[in-house]
Amino acid sequence: MNKKNQLYFAIFILVIVLGLYFFVPEVKTFFNRASGILIKADVKALKTYLLSFGIWAPIISALLMVFQSVIAPLPAFVITFTNGLLFGAFWGTILSWSSAMVGAALCFFISRIFGRPVVEKIVGGKNLEMTDKFFKRYGKHTVLIARLIPLVSFDVISYGSGLTAMGFWGFWLATGVGQLPATIVYSYLGQSMTGTVKILFWAFVIVIVFLVLGSALKMRFEKNALQKNEES
Repeated sequence: MNKKNQLYFAIFILVIVLGLYFFVPEVKTFFNRASGILIKADVKALKTYLLSFGIWAPIISALLMVFQSVIAPLPAFVITFTNGLLFGAFWGTILSWSSAMVGAALCFFISRIFGRPVVEKIVGGKNLEMTDKFFKRYGKHTVLIARLIPLVSFDVISYGSGLTAMGFWGFWLATGVGQLPATIVYSYLGQSMTGTVKILFWAFVIVIVFLVLGSALKMRFEKNALQKNEES
């Protein structure tokens, strides 16, 4: 997709999303109500709300995932939990993963086409500065590492990636691979949920953070050891 087509694509999507939100009262009401549920991390309430749309529930869930990725900094893991609870671990994973990929792609193209000033208005200057430091430290591995750490904002990394020289397909692949483990786990936990969502979420966060930190420290120690051997 060349830059001209990217521009047309991004503008088309933005016009549709903004037009629906501001000029169709039912759409605005839906997103406002869904946003309130997501902020409270209320999986049962979101399940009930999605079920009220009948056979359209999967499509509504996908639209909500894209919406939170592009416009609103809302907790996407709640949608993933709910998809697992509603559709089972397998189909919940597919629905959450694919819709998150669409949202990530839109963030990337919006950032790539409209540039930093627009992105700063969407995610904030401080968040972008954090992303800049992340890319400076981890380089081409930034997206993959960030996707593996639940505490790092999915949306900010997507927008930040579009401001770098990274190609779309590299970003797309790293996002797909990096977000898959968390999506599978969240969907499974949603399907077999017995405790509160927040407890399950933070337990998973702690495990992932320790695994990532352990791997990073191991790589650093191995690198230092290799440098010492070369010097000696």
